[in-house]
Amino acid sequence: MPEYAKAMRPEDITRLFVERSNAGDADGVAALYAQDAVLAYPPGGQTVGREAIRALWAKVLANRPHFAPEQPLPTLVNGDVALTSTAPRDGAGARAQVVRRQPDGSWLRILDQPEFVTPEG
Repeated sequence: MPEYAKAMRPEDITRLFVERSNAGDADGVAALYAQDAVLAYPPGGQTVGREAIRALWAKVLANRPHFAPEQPLPTLVNGDVALTSTAPRDGAGARAQVVRRQPDGSWLRILDQPEFVTPEG
């Protein structure tokens, strides 16, 4: 994997995700996740591990979707762990990620919930 700019603040990950996704760069998106990360996608399922996440994003990005930047909500930080979130524009309810500070001071996603949808009924 090539060398990518690192997220030096938890909030940087969302911006880098949008930039890399819109460029069709699945490797760049995967570089934002820890090796053991868990992504709650596809809906109702989980994708576990950076390589599986890369493969999933390669499939998604092959269709060339466009992701609009979303305003981050306040980040909660507790030591080397932070919770980031955005209020999505696409009606997905909410987006939330747990990120962990790395030894070099950068941040990577360890848990990613890209959509919360209110259950019907």
